[in-house]
Amino acid sequence: MAMDARKQRILEAIVALYALDGEPVGSGLLASYFDMAVSSATLRNEMAALTRLGLLEQPHTSAGRVPSPQGYRYYLDHLLEAPAPSLLEDTDRENIDELFAAMDVEPEKLAQSAARALADYTHCAAAATTPQADDLCIAHFEVVQVGRYSAAVLAVTSAGGVRTRVARVDTGLSRSDASALAQLLNRGLTFVSPDDLSSALTGSLVMAAGRRFAPVLSAAVALVRARPQAYLEGAQYLAERPDVRENLGELLRVFSRNAEAIEMIEPAPGRITAKLGEDIDPQMPGLCIVSKHYLPGGGLTGTIALIGSSRMEFQRLIPVLDRFAVKLGQSMSGKKQEEQP
Repeated sequence: MAMDARKQRILEAIVALYALDGEPVGSGLLASYFDMAVSSATLRNEMAALTRLGLLEQPHTSAGRVPSPQGYRYYLDHLLEAPAPSLLEDTDRENIDELFAAMDVEPEKLAQSAARALADYTHCAAAATTPQADDLCIAHFEVVQVGRYSAAVLAVTSAGGVRTRVARVDTGLSRSDASALAQLLNRGLTFVSPDDLSSALTGSLVMAAGRRFAPVLSAAVALVRARPQAYLEGAQYLAERPDVRENLGELLRVFSRNAEAIEMIEPAPGRITAKLGEDIDPQMPGLCIVSKHYLPGGGLTGTIALIGSSRMEFQRLIPVLDRFAVKLGQSMSGKKQEEQP
């Protein structure tokens, strides 16, 4: 049985109506949705056909229909168009722009702040990663004395971001020690990739600095090896949803393992990607992850994502996610104005 245009419109309508209140959609409500342009009898026949195709389910005898996981997959793959800027409500655009205007512009904090703002704005969970590129490395180090026994190691990445770690030196250090250590780090660790960071190289730096300054060297090495960080915000919104809260523990477990979290929310290049909970590993039935890359410039990419029920209001929320991706990329790169269509 083929999916003709009418069946597609009916499936699209059921997805939209079911998202509103979570109740099975009957032929009467569907007829009202189409302004009575299609009879209830015809709609019942088409809904029965969609059920036979596996795209709809009937929770109870004589009840209306709800989208099945296969139905959501068809909707997301074939019926959900890429968002255009014009689809975003003016009030949403203004509100989102104001949220970003008030955020801390430090890249390491900005990703987490954007995820928190997206979660609160949509009442879904949200996630974001710090930006990364295959060739990202440290371009410059500074070592700053912080009290008598501590040093702050600051690393400026090749994309202009800043990473920081604090090291304790039990024997104490002076400003001249800090300056000498910075010179050593800039000679030995700048533009070194994590894969090229050998034990021989780190050992030679410790020998050159003196073993009492090993904690400072260890902090610098950790900054070179730093990987993108994934942040999950708004988990409480999932806890409020009966259809997905049973997945919350598994989701938190995934985000406790950074690499797994980044892989789970990674979108396809250049477009918004929607993953159903049945399609991810581990499976989380009823969940949906909608994600997109943001582009902070310098060849870097990061991810921002909405995590919620598979019956989220896709038509409303995806333009919001798209705007967050645009603004996060602009904020990371220091751009203030509009720009990107």
